[in-house]
Amino acid sequence: MRRPLYVALLLPPLLVSGCTSAPGASTAHTGSSTSPTATPSPSAPAVDYTAWQAGRSTPVADPIYPARGTDALDVLHYGLELDWAPPTKTLTGTATLRIRPTRDAPSLVLDFMPYQIDGVTLDDAAVTGTVAKEKLTIAAPVVADQPVTLVVKYHGTPKTTPMPSHRTDVEKLGLTVSKEGGLWTMQEPFGAFTWYPANDQPSDEALYDIKVTVPAGWSAIASGTPAGQSGTTFSYRSTDPVATYLTTLAVGKYQKLTAKGPHGIPLTYWYRKGTDDKLLPYLKKSPEYLAWLEKKFGPYPFPSGGVVVVDSASGMETQQMITMGRKIENTKARRDRWGSDLLHEYAHQWFGDSVTPTSWRDLWLNEGWAQYAQDLNTKETNHLSDASLDRYLRDADARLRKKLGPPGKPSPKNFAEGNVYLCSEAMLHELHKQLGDKKFFALGRAWVQEQRNTHQDRASFIAFVNKQTGRDFTKLINTWLDSKTTPKSSF
Repeated sequence: MRRPLYVALLLPPLLVSGCTSAPGASTAHTGSSTSPTATPSPSAPAVDYTAWQAGRSTPVADPIYPARGTDALDVLHYGLELDWAPPTKTLTGTATLRIRPTRDAPSLVLDFMPYQIDGVTLDDAAVTGTVAKEKLTIAAPVVADQPVTLVVKYHGTPKTTPMPSHRTDVEKLGLTVSKEGGLWTMQEPFGAFTWYPANDQPSDEALYDIKVTVPAGWSAIASGTPAGQSGTTFSYRSTDPVATYLTTLAVGKYQKLTAKGPHGIPLTYWYRKGTDDKLLPYLKKSPEYLAWLEKKFGPYPFPSGGVVVVDSASGMETQQMITMGRKIENTKARRDRWGSDLLHEYAHQWFGDSVTPTSWRDLWLNEGWAQYAQDLNTKETNHLSDASLDRYLRDADARLRKKLGPPGKPSPKNFAEGNVYLCSEAMLHELHKQLGDKKFFALGRAWVQEQRNTHQDRASFIAFVNKQTGRDFTKLINTWLDSKTTPKSSF
């Protein structure tokens, strides 16, 4: 997610002058050579779950938003078949989930908005599914490491859920119905459950197949790689694991533009003709943004990319299909703000999407890197001095720590506010100064390339930095993440 609007206002000085220890290291999608298969029941044929092995995770209960998600199950794959009817604002869905229970349990529990349930089966047997307090409970016992197939059929009008933040540039979370009867969503730290049953927390990543049927003349856009169109049904597939908050869905009367990024990466831009024409120059700079990021952090981690423009004031790093708000405005001081924020979301494809935080306690691990990439690009583009960036970061860090606290101890009420962006960026800037360009960018490249398709935390990051650099930066990183005041610089 791009930086908060009020934090963005801190940037002019840079332009003018030429944020508790997390659980232990947690690695997901380790790719073991064997995969468990479901024990066949008399009424259901055996299912080979090997095809979804890349969606295997090690879920961890989230300490910041414990009401969302669970570590009792690991969703391997979501198969979503959706139909949107604008006149009645009705979403009809069939969600097929391939689930690996992580422990024996009397029932399955997922996050889900209270849609009308039209039918539920577990391994082809009809079961009871009830929705209460945004939880779907399936009344059937499951056994640890014996995968099951859950199918949920439902319909209803989408509803959003509150955003736990004081940011002024974000809306309520989840699937939003637009004025014209279309759809769009942003759902960090949660909100996927507003349109499909989900284990809605960051450490449970899964594979996806999404099919969306819309009326003639409308388009449906989702995260993942485009997998074809049949009539008015649009299909998308994610063969790299995706956290629920990084999925997206948009429906509207869009125009489609295709392009090629570095190494021929297929890019797709979706925009509203007339409404979004002024944004086309920024969309068309995507290959340039990706080339710059590849130079710093190595190859783009996915088989395709793109952008969908929606009626929001923010941006979101939804995997392979970035969701950008048309209400993000350029200012006199930041004439390229929309494009700069787009580069930020592209940086997240490495930091946050390919390497995802184990829990929301480590949001700094996403935002610090993406924000630093954005500001380094601004610095290079505008030929600014190292000293100007240093002054800007220290001033912003002091202000934000005083208001919001340190980035390593985020408040559940202040999700994605300025401290997790600028204060953690300042920590990376300190590492950069101590290591120099060559070693620092080697560190960044190694982190994202070697940890690809995993979820990580503070402990694993510190261990990686120390091993990669041959130096002990434990105290430096912990101090910058936990101190109530701006730490002293070594320079």
